[in-house]
Amino acid sequence: MALGLCHGPSGGIKARMAKQLDYHTIREIFTRFQAADPDPKGELDHVNVYTLVVAVALSAQATDVGVNKATRALFQIVDTPQKMLDLGEEGLVEHIKTIGLFRQKAKNVIKLSRILVEEYDGEVPNSRAALQSLPGVGRKTANVVLNMWWHYPAQAVDTHIFRVGNRTGICPGKHVDAVERAVEDNIPTDFQLHAHHWLILHGRYHCKARKPMCGTCIIRDLCQFEDKNL
Repeated sequence: MALGLCHGPSGGIKARMAKQLDYHTIREIFTRFQAADPDPKGELDHVNVYTLVVAVALSAQATDVGVNKATRALFQIVDTPQKMLDLGEEGLVEHIKTIGLFRQKAKNVIKLSRILVEEYDGEVPNSRAALQSLPGVGRKTANVVLNMWWHYPAQAVDTHIFRVGNRTGICPGKHVDAVERAVEDNIPTDFQLHAHHWLILHGRYHCKARKPMCGTCIIRDLCQFEDKNL
């Protein structure tokens, strides 16, 4: 997310949609992203795929920094679903109570841990459908896990990608699913694996919601955003 996982775009979010950029422009944009950051990483701390699932689930409506602070001690003692069940819901709450919606998230983490133990022999499944069947795991969380752990070119659309995609014309869409399809359909395949990381990080650190840093943006000459902050 965090990977920057600021969660939240939905059909209710309004954005001024730029026109879809052409293939050559998009290829140049991602060539620049790649040159600036050849191997972008998600920013949620984890020690294995199970703790990645937990971290991403906890990151809904929370910052990666906040989640990392809460899970630093937690992941030192809990790194499997069974250990999470042994810790228990109240024990988990004590670790994550600084995160928004911590009680509901704690319930979901305990439930998904129990399902992993009982139905998957303690292993995290690696299909999107199986991941989405876990409590507290939506399509975006599943896509993050598939991408970060199994290196599958799944596109996790968060508020940053939604904003950047519509501002620039890289992947415009009226809702999250449309933006996800636009990423998959329009970004060249050789950039697909890291596409969502480049877009998230660009949105988090450069193409910010209120004060985009257009003056130092490496793609400002290719971006269709009309209200550039120069």
